[in-house]
Amino acid sequence: MRKDARIELLQNVWLFERCSRKELALLAANTTLVTAPAGTLLAREGEIGREFFVIISGKAEVSRSGTNLRVLGVGEFFGEMALIDRRPRTASVTASADCELLVLAADEFSTVVESMPSVDRKMLGVLVERLRQVEEEYVPPGKRSLSEAV
Repeated sequence: MRKDARIELLQNVWLFERCSRKELALLAANTTLVTAPAGTLLAREGEIGREFFVIISGKAEVSRSGTNLRVLGVGEFFGEMALIDRRPRTASVTASADCELLVLAADEFSTVVESMPSVDRKMLGVLVERLRQVEEEYVPPGKRSLSEAV
């Protein structure tokens, strides 16, 4: 997969939507192309997350506690939280068809952020924006934050 195609794929990931072409190019340069036959467990619920995946071709099924939640297809992604907090995965993801994936390991992501801290700040901005949207939609009137709503 050529470099421009990797950049375009990452450009469509909401987490990187504020990144410049230069930042996306650095991220893309740190990715690995991986193939996984149908049935391959790509991420296991409860295990520490160490990779972020973007589906180039194929499909993957997301499940939690044995319950199927959804199917991901071309251009969709998972494992984004692993780049930031490296905590246990909240779901399992299994290739339900032969897949080709673009993978960014957490260690490579850390290298990107160390050499170009603007990537981290832009991602944080996107996450804050998403949190505000969730608060606007789900926090009852009169409550000021999600922590007060529960």
